[in-house]
Amino acid sequence: MTVPGGAGKKSGRVLAIDPGAKRVGLALSDELCLTAQGLETFEIAKGKDLLAQVGELIDRYDICAVIIGLPLSMAGKDIEGTARSRDLAAWIEERFDVDAILMDERMTSLEAERVLKSGERGYEKGDIDKLSAVLLLQSYLDQMAKQ
Repeated sequence: MTVPGGAGKKSGRVLAIDPGAKRVGLALSDELCLTAQGLETFEIAKGKDLLAQVGELIDRYDICAVIIGLPLSMAGKDIEGTARSRDLAAWIEERFDVDAILMDERMTSLEAERVLKSGERGYEKGDIDKLSAVLLLQSYLDQMAKQ
């Protein structure tokens, strides 16, 4: 896959991050960049370093682009978490040879919760974060397939 705006950058898989204050949902594309699969939900409170974890994933999976959920109000304005997403994107682009692409994440958490509630078994809050990252990434992959 060639990343938009990524002239000269490597090709590979795509990682999605749905950043939150307590948990961070993670998703990874397949090697053909057709489908998204959820990775573990990163727990901020456990004292682990999110930035180190992201760097490890970029190296381990040969990531070419990182999609970062950008929280916005329904009116499209910045809200709590918007600056955190922008800072994360800047950090990733400064340290790795990948594009960090901010993508509107409005409604992904609500959609993830709706999907999980429609299932027959229970779910944990971390499942919402993981599925939100999957929905974000699959939306990006679908957009790229249409171009």
